[in-house]
Amino acid sequence: MKKILICDDHKIVRDGLLQILMTMPGTNVIEEAGTAREALNLIQGSHFDLLILDISLPDRCGLEVLQLVKEKSPLTNVLILSMHPQEQYAIRALKLGASGYLSKNAASGELLIAIERISENGSYISKALAENLARNVVKKDINRLKHEYLSGREFEIMLKLANGKTLKDIGEELFISNKTVGTYRSRVMEKMDLKNNTDLTKYCIENKLI
Repeated sequence: MKKILICDDHKIVRDGLLQILMTMPGTNVIEEAGTAREALNLIQGSHFDLLILDISLPDRCGLEVLQLVKEKSPLTNVLILSMHPQEQYAIRALKLGASGYLSKNAASGELLIAIERISENGSYISKALAENLARNVVKKDINRLKHEYLSGREFEIMLKLANGKTLKDIGEELFISNKTVGTYRSRVMEKMDLKNNTDLTKYCIENKLI
């Protein structure tokens, strides 16, 4: 029996995943969470074999949730299912302990293959990501890029800023105040030694983050 938890803030996505997962033999228990808090509470109270986790959650960055899940329940496998291109988040997610990363644009058959491999204590990554990992994951700290020192939420906000979104836009998307977004922006600029959003956008383009 597989016990799976779906964590995504969009019910239509959860419903679609539920329909796909119910076609899998041996999947008897599937639970849902719409926020990071709900997911963490469920995991604290029960063991799940697999967590299918979105990165963009309203109350907390999915990468932070991933890190907490691996600390609280290290035997729970985590598959990141996100709208973001794998180049932006996948390597960071795998470093934090994710067993796989899959785009929401992937076909249902690919999702089932990914879950099957992860359930067998394997992992699922695309060929392109595997090549990227070979080039970038095994590095000495001295060679780490500036954005690799950011927290999950800082990294998320950095990408939104680099894509031209305002503090107000970001605050509305993440359900946080403009002041909080501004604080994160200041941290990003300080950690990366950048002066303004133009420099930030240039950095992200040069490092193929956007």
